[in-house]
Amino acid sequence: MAAKQIKIISWNVNGLRAVMQKNFLDIVKDLDADILVLQETKLQEGQRTEDMISIPPYESYWSYSTVKKGYSGVAAYSRIKPLNVKTGIGIPRYDDEGRILELDFNDFLLFNIYFPNGGMSEDRLQYKLDFYQDFFTYADMLKKAGKSLIITGDFNTAHNEIDLRHPKANENSSGFLKIEREVLDDLVQRGYVDTFRHFYPDKVQYSWWSYRFSARKSNAGWRIDYFFVTQDIIDKGWIKEPFILNDVLGSDHCPVGLLLEY
Repeated sequence: MAAKQIKIISWNVNGLRAVMQKNFLDIVKDLDADILVLQETKLQEGQRTEDMISIPPYESYWSYSTVKKGYSGVAAYSRIKPLNVKTGIGIPRYDDEGRILELDFNDFLLFNIYFPNGGMSEDRLQYKLDFYQDFFTYADMLKKAGKSLIITGDFNTAHNEIDLRHPKANENSSGFLKIEREVLDDLVQRGYVDTFRHFYPDKVQYSWWSYRFSARKSNAGWRIDYFFVTQDIIDKGWIKEPFILNDVLGSDHCPVGLLLEY
């Protein structure tokens, strides 16, 4: 029986309406993903155009913020029909911000998540930490039930010094605070694997650059977009290649991806 190959790509587009003006449909065609997931669509349901909803050969799935317009939001485009799609984890304070899509592809559950940014205030930092804890408690429950999980999206935290250009200058900035980095340490301890770092322990490559100070031009970036998977996926040898597509423009983030073969 021939091996199944699936290419999954994740991209924080920083506003789907904005990126639609920057050749998004051509980029989607070039990416040629089997499953493409987006974060920070910044859309409400009624704001979607037909061009956004229907991109053949994909079916699209959406979650929106119901508490604030032009904010948050995630979407997925898939050539493979999921068995089931869920928005949220049953906790309104997270689900109402439209940050989570769970897609069941039978062999694995795929989570597309826009993790909160903790930089606005102490309250938002605590919200971010609570979100991490409560989401991974939910993920642990599925993992213990024997599910294979792929968790992708904008985690809004650079894990280690190798994951950002200027670690010392940012050690007091949300996104590289010790308390945030310890969450990712804990994820690894709990049996979730950062696929890019697993394959490339010493590779310096970023996925986000500030719009200020010509950061992308000088590659003063951060790696904050990840594919974490449960250990069983690593053990089964499903991962052929993780990748970061630095040359794809249109957002302050670039797409990151995973090629599966099983």
